[in-house]
Order: sequence, then C-alpha cells, then structure tokens
Amino acid sequence: MKLISFVIPCYRSEQTIESVVKEIDDTMAGLMDYDHEIILVNDCSPDNTFGTIEKMCGSHSNITGIDLAKNFGQHSALMAGLRESKGDYVICLDDDGQTPADEAGKLIDALEKGYDAVYARYAHKKHSIFRNFGTFMNEKMAQYMLGKPKDLFVSSYFGVKRFIVEDMIRYENAYPYVIGLVLRSTKRIVNVDVNHRSREIGTSGYTFRKLMNLWINGFTAFSVKPLRLATGLGAIMAVLGFLYGIFTVIKYFLIDVPMGFSSLMSVLVFVGGMLMLMLGMIGEYIGRIYISMNNSPQYVIRTKLKPEAREDKDE
Repeated sequence: MKLISFVIPCYRSEQTIESVVKEIDDTMAGLMDYDHEIILVNDCSPDNTFGTIEKMCGSHSNITGIDLAKNFGQHSALMAGLRESKGDYVICLDDDGQTPADEAGKLIDALEKGYDAVYARYAHKKHSIFRNFGTFMNEKMAQYMLGKPKDLFVSSYFGVKRFIVEDMIRYENAYPYVIGLVLRSTKRIVNVDVNHRSREIGTSGYTFRKLMNLWINGFTAFSVKPLRLATGLGAIMAVLGFLYGIFTVIKYFLIDVPMGFSSLMSVLVFVGGMLMLMLGMIGEYIGRIYISMNNSPQYVIRTKLKPEAREDKDE
C-alpha cells in the first residue's frame, strides 16, 4: 500500500481543523489501496489550535502534531510538515475546510498517471475580493518571475511525488517559497478541477502585510529578473535623460525658451525616486543574502507529537 501524507499548516483553526481531519479519514477509508498520515503544523496560532491538535493526536495513531515557536508564515510551516512527511505522495491543503479534502482522490489519480505535481484548479473561488486579487497577483508574479506556464493555475491545494519533496526540503534558506521550489524541480505539472467552498467560520489569516511579504519573497527567492528589470529601466532613463538634454539645448537656442526650474525639479524628483527604488530592490537581495549567511532558520519547533512516541508511551 502506498502512503499518502497530508500536510496542513494551521493558524486560527481550532474550530475547523477537526472537521478537515475527519473528512480526510473518511475519504481515505474509501481508497483501499492507500494508507495515510496527517501532519498538522501549528504556526504559533493565538487561539487554542495546538490544544485541538494535541487532543486529536491522543485519539489518532496517524497524526503528527508540530508546534512552531513563533509565527514563521504558511510556507515555512509547509516546509516543517514536508520534512516530517514519509509518504510516497504528499498532499498539502488548507486548515479552514475551503479546500475539499474529499476530492483528494483526483490529485492522487493525476500522480498515478505519471505527473510529478498536481494543483487543484477552482472554477469559482469563494474568497473575498481582496484574497482573489492577491491570488491574481501571485499568479502573474509566478508566471513572469518563475517561469510558470500561462495555463497552469497554482493554489495552496496540491500534491507532489516523494522525489519532488526530497528536492524541496534540500532548500534551507530562511525564505522558502513553495511554488518556486516545485517549479524548479519539474515541468510535469497538471491541474485538476475541484470545488472551492465558502468559508463557514472565521476569516482569512492573510493580511495585506502578509500578502506583500509573500509577493516580495516570490520576487526575490528564485529569480534575478527584478534586478534585470532595474537595469533595463536604468538604461531607458539614461537614454531619455540624454534625449531630453539635447531637446532642451535645441529649444534654448532655436526658440529662446528659458530653462524652467519646475521642469528641472520634476526630472530630478523622478530620477531620484527611480534610483531609490532600484537601491531598495538591490538592498532587499543583499539583506536576504546577509540573513541567509547568518543561518537564520526557516522555523523553530517548540513541540513535536509523533505517533511513534505516543505508542512507546502507551506501552
């Protein structure tokens, strides 16, 4: 029997995670050729999420609970779960019930057909306008910065084969970006259509600040295209400045128009702003290199509840 590992980052999900786990168990009970394990990673949730995970670990022999020491973000929590997984296939999904665990069989079927990775695609997303905009921006960023195929939809509900996971967990820098790790490992990726549910309890844990951090991470984690864009914009500005200088000289001698202070200041402010933007982008790269050289961790585990440890304790 092949083992399926379900990795679920948890944040503010004390009221939803039990139903997600039950749905996984009920679904896998109908797939007789597979066994499964569930890894629940609490990303330092301010509510009693880890208490709920502890309770489930006590009553389930196939659940591993991980409690992170502080909030490291969804992608770091995923990396913690991936390193703990043992499955031939690994499926990652959300903790709020919006990603339908009862359709996991569709992802497994795609992996069985020979694809290395599979992403769930939603015909109608039940997120807010803010989250849908964030998803749209994330899609475009992955397309232009990471080389994602235009027709491939990426989401937080996906499955990968074991060798992809082994390659992903080799990445130890402090800024993991899971989509980039998958795209750099294989091109044999496919979409499967699943339903997306409305959120019944709570609100999304993604704030505008967290979305901005996610986008910046995607911009800088696996691509130097932003630096090349900065170089291109600098070259364009230099050419425009040179042409404007020639135009100003010709206008002065032929039309006798005095060189205006306002036009000079507008050019200085515009060029100065562009320079600051480029320096900030370069600084972001240098800062990440500095933090990585200091071996800043992807995550820190405070507590780990493993099935083997519980079995030993029961004996």
